[in-house]
Amino acid sequence: MAYIDPVEVSPEVYTVLFENESVRVLDMTLAAGKSDVEHSHTDETVIFVKGGNAHIALPDGNAMDAELPDGHIMWHEAWTHTVSNTGSSEIKAIIVESKS
Repeated sequence: MAYIDPVEVSPEVYTVLFENESVRVLDMTLAAGKSDVEHSHTDETVIFVKGGNAHIALPDGNAMDAELPDGHIMWHEAWTHTVSNTGSSEIKAIIVESKS
C-alpha cells in the first residue's frame, strides 16, 4: 500500500496537532456534505469528538455507511479510504496514528 498523507491531500480537513517519533496526532474537521480526498492512515485510533453520519469508500470499490455517535472511539489497522460526511452537521475527530 502506497501511503497517501491526509494532511497533504486534504489540508482543509486534516491538521497535525502533535508529532514525535512514535505517533502523529491529527485533527479532522469535515463539514456537512463534504468529502476528503483518498488518503491513508497507519494503524490508528480515532476519537469522534463530534460524530455524525459518514460514507467510507475503499479503493477496491467496497464502501460502508457509519453512524458515529459523539465520543465514539475506534481502532483500525493501516488503510486507504475516502470519507464523505452524509449528515447535516460537522464531524470532528482526533486521530492518533502509530509510527511503529
